[in-house]
Amino acid sequence: MIEIQNLSFGYAKNKPVFKNLNLSLKAGNIYGLLGENGSGKSSLMKIMAGLLFPQEGSCVVEGYRAQHREPGFLREMFFLPEEFHVSDLPLKDFVRTNAPFYPNFSQEQFQLYLKEFNIAEAENLSKLSYGQKKKVLIAFGIATNTHLLIMDEPTNGLDIPSKSQFRKVIASAIDENRVIIISTHQVRDLSGLIDPIIVIDQQEIIFNELLDDVSEKLSFRLLTKITEEDKVLYSEHSLKGTAAVLENTTGDFTKVDLELLFNAVLANKGRIREIFSDKKVAEDFQGE
Repeated sequence: MIEIQNLSFGYAKNKPVFKNLNLSLKAGNIYGLLGENGSGKSSLMKIMAGLLFPQEGSCVVEGYRAQHREPGFLREMFFLPEEFHVSDLPLKDFVRTNAPFYPNFSQEQFQLYLKEFNIAEAENLSKLSYGQKKKVLIAFGIATNTHLLIMDEPTNGLDIPSKSQFRKVIASAIDENRVIIISTHQVRDLSGLIDPIIVIDQQEIIFNELLDDVSEKLSFRLLTKITEEDKVLYSEHSLKGTAAVLENTTGDFTKVDLELLFNAVLANKGRIREIFSDKKVAEDFQGE
């Protein structure tokens, strides 16, 4: 679906955002794109959307070079940026203006999502709050049924009920022909939704794994005390005890805590990379 090969990009000379980055994304998944501020998440998404151009390498989406922004590419891609502007239009006029660019747009789905978000179709965009405008764009983006749906910080500005509604509509939108990419700092908002998990740090992808593989290799526990036998990769104190990410030496599966996982990957990237590299070597050996 998306193949990024040897991609280098930067906004200024000698200050690369990415250097020789490689990434392959397959249809049928909701990818979570995580990273610290300034790690390049938004830049990478804009490259996938054809809004920024690689200095070297390539980003190919369904056979199209994204930077060329050909009609066949644009009608199968919808990008919702973190910061956006909407025209002073009634919702019906907004749809009438924009829906024709997306041949698979579903008015029925759009109305269903608006209802889920408690937004009346008769509303005017200019009279909506920031969070309500974002919900309209989320609803529209999902209803386009494009093969590629990219969302940058979609839960920013949403209240707690709206975040729950967002998870519900996104979960219903994925199918075997679609890639959904969501960048977020608020990983707890998307727990149980995004899979695989991709982490960007210092110009490279340092983690790209399925949640099932994470559960197999790592353990997430609340400890009263830590011993050397625990093989702790990362820990942080809370009122209830010490929340920790450990090597899974028992074979027991625990629920993945995305926030802990993200912090562990950044804090102990070398050892975590070794753990998952060992798994891949074993899989390759068994496949021979």
